[in-house]
Order: sequence, then structure tokens, then C-alpha cells
Amino acid sequence: MSNLFYAQVVTGFSHTLLSLSQVLDKAAAHAERSGFDAQNLLTARLFPDMFPCTRQFQIATDVAKGAAARLSGGEAPRWEDTEQTVAELQARLTKVRDYLATFTAAQFDGAASRAIEVKTPAGAFSFTGETFLHRWAVPNFYFHCTTAYNLLRHGGVPVGKFDFLGAL
Repeated sequence: MSNLFYAQVVTGFSHTLLSLSQVLDKAAAHAERSGFDAQNLLTARLFPDMFPCTRQFQIATDVAKGAAARLSGGEAPRWEDTEQTVAELQARLTKVRDYLATFTAAQFDGAASRAIEVKTPAGAFSFTGETFLHRWAVPNFYFHCTTAYNLLRHGGVPVGKFDFLGAL
């Protein structure tokens, strides 16, 4: 089962992060062609109480690195959430893909039964590795990736489902 954890977290998340990077490139190109500041896209939100687009990218990358670290028995690196530009977000996407590339399938041996605790402002949650992957990491990762994509799409960036899915 360790290879399934590796495939989902390292291979699967890396693929989606690369697709998100390409969507972000399209957002920057769209802003330039349209004659407006790409910052308008990055600060967008659909409702006042939701996080802006930049924060969606940051959380998606945090979930990816946190899932890999926790499921492999390690500690995730802490990164400041200071990115405000397309270039800074691209650097963060590259940094997390590079981090994920350091893992091997063997590091996920025993991941299914590993005890994992996640602390959030809403409280602390305890999981087995399997429950953490399926009920926390995967849904949270794709929620924030999809929200970032949707905010850019709502801002007029000409992307579609296959941009999100990436190379098949």
C-alpha cells in the first residue's frame, strides 16, 4: 500500500501542481494581453470572507508538503506565506514540486497506520495515515487547487478542464 500513498501524494499532487503552474502562466499572459495588472487576479475572492487567490495557492502547497512529510514520518518544512506576485507563486510551486521529488516510495511504508495529528484554528484532529490521506489531505489539496483555478477562470483567464487536469 505504500506505493499507493506515494503515487497519490508525490506523483498525483506534483502533477496537479504543475498544471496549476501552467494555469498561472496563462493568467499572467491573459493579464498582459488584456492590459491589466495580474495582481487583480491574485487578490480576487468570490466572497469577502474567503481567502484570496494567493492564499489558495499557498494552502495547496502547504497541504502537499505536509501530507508527504506526515505520511512518510517526517516533519514538513515551514515556509512563510509572503508570496504576492505571479513570479513568487511560481517559485513556491516549483519549491514544493522539488520537495516532493525528494521522497521515495519506501518512505511511505507503514503510512496507512501512522498516527497523524493536524492542528488548525478549528481544533486538533487525529487520524490514521489512511484516514488522513482520504479525508483530509486529498480533499483539502484539491479544494484549494480548484478554488485557485476557479478564481482565475472567474477573472477571465481562458482555461478549461484540460488545463486543470494537465497532460494525460
